[in-house]
Amino acid sequence: MTTVTDRDVTVLRDALGPLRDREQIAVRLLEASAKHSFDPDTELDWEAAVEEGRWFWPPELLSLYDTPLWHRMSQEQRLDLSRHEAAALASLGIWFEIILMQLLVRHVYDKPLTSNHVRYALTEIADECRHSLMFGRMIDWSGAPTYPVPRVYHNLARILKSVSTTPGSFAATLLGEEILDWMQRLTFPDDRVQPLVRGVTRIHVIEEARHVRYAREELRRQMVTAPRWERELTRVSCGEAARVFSTCFVSPQVYENVGLDRREAVAQVRASGHRAEVMQSGARRLTDFFDDIGLLNGVGRRLWRRSGLLA
Repeated sequence: MTTVTDRDVTVLRDALGPLRDREQIAVRLLEASAKHSFDPDTELDWEAAVEEGRWFWPPELLSLYDTPLWHRMSQEQRLDLSRHEAAALASLGIWFEIILMQLLVRHVYDKPLTSNHVRYALTEIADECRHSLMFGRMIDWSGAPTYPVPRVYHNLARILKSVSTTPGSFAATLLGEEILDWMQRLTFPDDRVQPLVRGVTRIHVIEEARHVRYAREELRRQMVTAPRWERELTRVSCGEAARVFSTCFVSPQVYENVGLDRREAVAQVRASGHRAEVMQSGARRLTDFFDDIGLLNGVGRRLWRRSGLLA
């Protein structure tokens, strides 16, 4: 795949043709929001009981799947691992969505307040509020604990929210959305999974499709129009965000909570070829897009390699 350097910005602009009009895109996204938005409090049966023998996450997407430790685990432990990993991913999702909401508010702060572009950003913030509430309610329903990210990354995000450039904000948005979205697209049609979890992932997939479109169009615009220093900073910050994301994807506390040795489990996840393939497959559509718009150059590409998300 050809990468794009700073010297190729003019070529990139020509290749993209005229950038799509922000207002036209926003109108279409607002129309889609009006037709396909959901209230999780009424759409989902929160009184439903947990069904015995069903997974909370597809087994093939679990971090320990097909490791030596997995083959020693009982079926009950495997199912419990799926419950805790689903809670860990929901916790990570809430953390990312809270960051995203703050970044979106910063993005529209100086924009025309009555524009459709701003109206859609505010609509997306409302979606993300519902998603965070939905994920929190799913964790409670499952009976699993919440899994906050390590304190160092929690505080690192405070810095990100303060210094992030506009393209950096949208790159981080896509990083937080697209890998989880790929997994959820495999989850909601899977009848082995708890019906409530499938309902949660279905709502999230449908509504996140709009968010991804909004972020991709704006990031593409920014990578053509932003000054060189901003594009370079975005490459580095995006690569660092990928490293943090891959590190925080599943809390090691999950393994202790299902009765496993934490160090052994973490070591086997790191050595797992299956796990590496899952994470890279989940990121492939995103990394292809980032490569196309020139985000995976130089230091940024090396950071993505270290994250394990770039095939």
